[in-house]
Amino acid sequence: MFTGIIEAVGTLTAITPKGEDISITVETGKLDMSDVKLGDSIATNGVCLTVVAFGANSYTADLSLETLKMTGFAQYKAGDRVNLEKAMLPSTRFGGHIVSGHVDGVGEIIERNQVGRAVEFWVKMPEDLVRYVAQKGSITVDGISLTVNGLRKDAFKLTIVPHTSEETTMDQFQVGRKVNLEVDVLARYLERLLQGNQEASGSESGLTMEFLQQNGFA
Repeated sequence: MFTGIIEAVGTLTAITPKGEDISITVETGKLDMSDVKLGDSIATNGVCLTVVAFGANSYTADLSLETLKMTGFAQYKAGDRVNLEKAMLPSTRFGGHIVSGHVDGVGEIIERNQVGRAVEFWVKMPEDLVRYVAQKGSITVDGISLTVNGLRKDAFKLTIVPHTSEETTMDQFQVGRKVNLEVDVLARYLERLLQGNQEASGSESGLTMEFLQQNGFA
């Protein structure tokens, strides 16, 4: 589990084909690697990856074909910067929201606007994720826990303060960039709960995902 609070920005130093899969090596920047062990998880641009080799300032991880299909990693190249977060500990301060590191889909930056000292982004999302994204709700973008500040039919707005831009890769986000999206896992559980209630009763429940979103519960 992760929180979406980025600990460091790393750099992809190698992408090695392994049949249909790939292996990547990441230079970890200021990320503290002193407590990292083989098999540990590190969220890399929001993707939960397992450490298969590591050094004082780097780690290597394998990515399956499924991961390449579901994330933006198929388009990455050596030299790209990536957001890094180690898996949270029981003692970790919970500063973001519950993040699993399992990407739900790939979005696209469609607008970037300067608003005072902040930067406003509009992100287009896949149609099947729209129902999970709520005004003032949480969403993970390339591993960063962010608040949804506006909604359109198929897009959401982010307002990024200077600190977030400086401590993540968001300073590089431009129109056309693809980003990894993970919706709030609580919205998925609520949906499943509603579906289960409807299946058990054999009828439509008066409680719907739309109702929960409108009233700030999802």
